[in-house]
Amino acid sequence: MASHNQIQGVGLGLKRELIPQIQALYGQAEIANINFVEIAPENWIDVGGKSAKQLNWFVERYHIVCHGLCLSLGGLAPLNTDFLKQVKSFLHQYQIPVYTEHLSYCTDGYKGEQGYLYDLLPIPFTEEAVHYVAQRIRQTQDILGQRIGIENASFYVAAPVSEMSELAFLKAVLDEADCLLHLDINNIYVNSVNFNFNPHEFLRGIPGNRIIYSHVAGHYQQTPNLLIDTHGEDVIDPVWALLEDAYQLFGVFPTLLERDTNIPPLNILMSEVNKITNLQHNQDKRSTS
Repeated sequence: MASHNQIQGVGLGLKRELIPQIQALYGQAEIANINFVEIAPENWIDVGGKSAKQLNWFVERYHIVCHGLCLSLGGLAPLNTDFLKQVKSFLHQYQIPVYTEHLSYCTDGYKGEQGYLYDLLPIPFTEEAVHYVAQRIRQTQDILGQRIGIENASFYVAAPVSEMSELAFLKAVLDEADCLLHLDINNIYVNSVNFNFNPHEFLRGIPGNRIIYSHVAGHYQQTPNLLIDTHGEDVIDPVWALLEDAYQLFGVFPTLLERDTNIPPLNILMSEVNKITNLQHNQDKRSTS
């Protein structure tokens, strides 16, 4: 497993309701397995007052990664270069080494007119889309002066014009853009149920040398054949098994627990953080035995 940055171990998404809980327990054994935290730059750029103080507190004590929400790499409107320049300044100001975004789109419009949609939508799996998205990723990397990670997205309806599989599309974009992979384990599982494929076979096709870090999360089962990627439930056993398989295939990589809704107290979340730590330690033991 290639090392692309200094983050390691296990991370936790930094939701505002968790901030005072982490601050109160900092340095204690109960949260020792939180090695890094993830923020959305859109929520923290140019903040002041209490929020700025909180951000500075975490920057001084934890490695931070940025996972973006609104870049819309697959959108029709030109990339928001003013926003990207803000991101670049933010990453530099806080010495944040990692920026990732979704392989999807969240905007509607073109010719300079742009409206943001309240969802992350799938890109059609076509050769044309590979070239289009890869060019936008390269433009992003040129502006930021660093490689970014792209996250494999969950989706619920297949685009009728698709010419290739999700995995083929993902690998083609990674190769053409020469970017890194933000591997979402739960999204692989969600899509495998929604589109009836074997998630472990999908995982075997992933270029492990491009993984920068991963997400693991829970989801909502709307029907037996339709899962919704809500990040609002506990991680289920098949997703844990997929993460363990990924470690066996590619070696241990940094892994972050996402929980965006129905957020329980920190001590409850720590049971899942600690489970990731245990899976990593078990894989390390296997590798050295």
